Amino acid sequence: MKVGLIGCGGMGTTHNLSLKALSSKMDVEVTALADCRPEFLEKAAEQWPNARLYKTGMELLEAETLDSVHICLPSYLHTEHAVAAMDKGINVFVEKPVCLTEEEAQKLLDAKMRNKVQVMVGQVVRSFDEYRYLKDCYDTNRYGELKSITMQRVSGDAAWGFEDWFHKEDKSGSVVLDLHVHDLDFLRYMLGEPDSFDVRATAFESGMINQIFTTYEFGKVFAVTEGIWDISSALPFEASFHACFEEASIVFRGREEKPLAVYKNDGTIEYPKLEREYDVKDDSAGINVSNLGPYYTEIKYFIECLQGGREVEVAPLEEGIKSVRQGIEEWRRAKEYVKRK
Repeated sequence: MKVGLIGCGGMGTTHNLSLKALSSKMDVEVTALADCRPEFLEKAAEQWPNARLYKTGMELLEAETLDSVHICLPSYLHTEHAVAAMDKGINVFVEKPVCLTEEEAQKLLDAKMRNKVQVMVGQVVRSFDEYRYLKDCYDTNRYGELKSITMQRVSGDAAWGFEDWFHKEDKSGSVVLDLHVHDLDFLRYMLGEPDSFDVRATAFESGMINQIFTTYEFGKVFAVTEGIWDISSALPFEASFHACFEEASIVFRGREEKPLAVYKNDGTIEYPKLEREYDVKDDSAGINVSNLGPYYTEIKYFIECLQGGREVEVAPLEEGIKSVRQGIEEWRRAKEYVKRK
């Protein structure tokens, strides 16, 4: 399989390293790379000495014949590149959020239908072992019915973006579509669409939402989420959840030595042993991601779907768009709440 990689910065590096690891086990090779920054392009090319190099993603798409392309650009560039790739018959893996507006969402859906290609969205939390364990417990009623769940995604201010794009609300979708979208997507993945939800928020001095609290009701299940870009860039990133079942509570704290624990009704504590498909940490991406395992898992799944002629089911385009649509409504309510205050 010939793969193109557009965007060789933080998330692009994560994809590049995962693809390199997979290439030792699967018939896959990155044959084309694109980034407008020579230093990032050259660094990415160290993994693929024979890859052709381009300054822009559009130049790559115009010149190359590929089986698939990974789009790891700033969020506001996702749609135009994904549509261009689909219109050339190329299968697409696009990072989250897949888009930022309803207009873009429709363009993507139309392009997929028009070209009959496969599209997967990088909603990577669906591939995290701890979250997969939680979903399995929910699906199998291992500890009885789920009663409530709280989820947090806490980060220092996102100060690493190219030309500071994270702080431009129309380019990042604020903390809502960039960070919080992970948790709302996973809740949808596990519980379905919310029956109702309510939003509270804070904002930077610029007016951009930097913290959102959302409460949801999914049938009998009550959920609370927090997503924040702190005012300090020094605050370390941490994802966590606390899921209360009838017979146990499952707690995940991403920075702990034993991050996943099950607290049972009888007072005992269990630390589930998860079978990690790829357990490698790498800080070279320069972002708040170091564990490559979930990225390896989702990309491997995408490749297997393409090679086996199977439809993407874990995080297809349609699911990514549903999560963006939910995020857009939460973002709108967050702006209204801040304005009222």
